[in-house]
Amino acid sequence: MSTSRVAVRLPEFLLRLRNRLLSNPGFQRWAASFPLTRWRARRRARELFDIVAGFVYSQILYACVQVRLFEVLGEGTQSLEELAPRLNLPPEGARRLLRAAASLRLVDTRGQDRYSLGELGTAMLANPAIAAMVEHHALAYADLRDPVALLRGELDERALQGYWAYVGHEEPTRVDPRAVSGYSRLMADSQCLIADDILDAYPLERHRCLLDLAGGEGAFLSRVAQRWPHLRLILFDLPAVAERAQARFAHEGISARAQAIGGDVRRDPLPRVADLVSLVRVLHDHDDQTAVDFARAAYESLTPGGCLLVAEPMSGTPGAEPVGDAYFGFYLLAMGSGRPRTPGEIAALLKQVGFKRVRRIPTRRPILTQLLVAQRD
Repeated sequence: MSTSRVAVRLPEFLLRLRNRLLSNPGFQRWAASFPLTRWRARRRARELFDIVAGFVYSQILYACVQVRLFEVLGEGTQSLEELAPRLNLPPEGARRLLRAAASLRLVDTRGQDRYSLGELGTAMLANPAIAAMVEHHALAYADLRDPVALLRGELDERALQGYWAYVGHEEPTRVDPRAVSGYSRLMADSQCLIADDILDAYPLERHRCLLDLAGGEGAFLSRVAQRWPHLRLILFDLPAVAERAQARFAHEGISARAQAIGGDVRRDPLPRVADLVSLVRVLHDHDDQTAVDFARAAYESLTPGGCLLVAEPMSGTPGAEPVGDAYFGFYLLAMGSGRPRTPGEIAALLKQVGFKRVRRIPTRRPILTQLLVAQRD
């Protein structure tokens, strides 16, 4: 389902009538005052204003993260007088930030100039990876300063493209290890948000060996190791990234059954011992041909009857359509590689390389990840 679902369902003449009415100032004034339509008119006005003001809202969140507001309020309700010096802000600046954060449900007001964590603030505190993403977005803001130039391909330099060191690199296996540390750490931090959702949706007790392609520092396999101690685990990623994963496995004491292999999935042979291969947040980072290459490599590495897991945010997710096509659509454009795909588009891609059966499995939070399982004959 896409954001254009209403337009698709309406006959053309009704669509024209609706748009003509909604774009008429007189009709808008009437709808805003008529009791049966007033609630809808006000909701639409709020939705439009939220889009207009979205940049300001995100910067308020960024400021909260920078001054560590959620960690400070995690200690309990505090007064403005107590908070201002701890946030390193003047009292009026702290009051303005706190009131703004309260309006966004990040903070709760507890009387005159007293504040505690709000509903969304507690979620920020419980998920440090979100704060890491918020700070990372400073690069995205730089690339989106002129979105039309970005769409036209007129930006000579992109901050995100430089951050993701392998993008556009002619020989990604030779990427400097120092260049992969930032994005590898970010991916590892954010992996914890979705690993349990994937494993809850698709239990692994019937499998014996899992190969995680482009598995980064091994955060997903580390979580798998905790929940399914019988599995043999193999990670494949660029050499500099695989070294970080192997160090993680050693630190966690799972090196006896978890191995990290460095190479280029498009050029180097993969071990053919796994009855389960995972692509976790991989396909949407790559353009179509590279995504096909990953899918084909997964297919060829599987033992007969094995399965492929594809887990990532997908375009057209009901109730979360802007996450796929707005957020990831523009983020990946700035990154210089990849695009969001619908479950149907991914299924077609998988069938193109030989998978016969592809099914979607519900996850707890589809806004973060959806899950497809494809089986090799």
